[in-house]
Amino acid sequence: MKMPAMAESEQLPVSQARAGDAAAWDTLIGRYQLPLYVYVFELVRHEQTSLDLVQETFIAAARHIGGLREDEKFGSWLFGIAHQKCLQAFRKKGGKELLLDEIPDAPDDSQDDPGDVLVRREQEAEFMSLLAQLPPAQRSVLLLHFIEEFSLDEIARVTETQIGTVKSRLHYAKKSLRKLWEAKNENAA
Repeated sequence: MKMPAMAESEQLPVSQARAGDAAAWDTLIGRYQLPLYVYVFELVRHEQTSLDLVQETFIAAARHIGGLREDEKFGSWLFGIAHQKCLQAFRKKGGKELLLDEIPDAPDDSQDDPGDVLVRREQEAEFMSLLAQLPPAQRSVLLLHFIEEFSLDEIARVTETQIGTVKSRLHYAKKSLRKLWEAKNENAA
């Protein structure tokens, strides 16, 4: 789930939100709610917990927005809060992953050929199934890099790790995903 594109001239109303403007918060929530939910869901794999964590993320953001020094980094700052909320949820569960809910339906593909839609949904479900088998740290960097299209620097900020750690996790995540894919294909043959 890629974040909605913004026009270059369009600015996020972060300073207005900091001043307590409710309309500015509505704009920020509207922009980030779905991408945050997708990111959190792919980490915790539980629908209600994901919804709760996204809500907690926005509450924490509203509480601590005064500490954000660079308004243009609001997105990665917000994802960093969500990442920390996910880590707290994992710790509460004793490090075990939460129960797997069904993957939400894909967006409406009614304009496409039904056969193509079926193949695409099967591929997406297969990919998400393989992704779910990765450790949370590897899964997180893959989601942030390829789905949310964050830079390595932004991922380092979100995960509160060094850029070298992000590169390493991304490398091993891709390697692990490739091995899972090859093993799945060998078993199918």
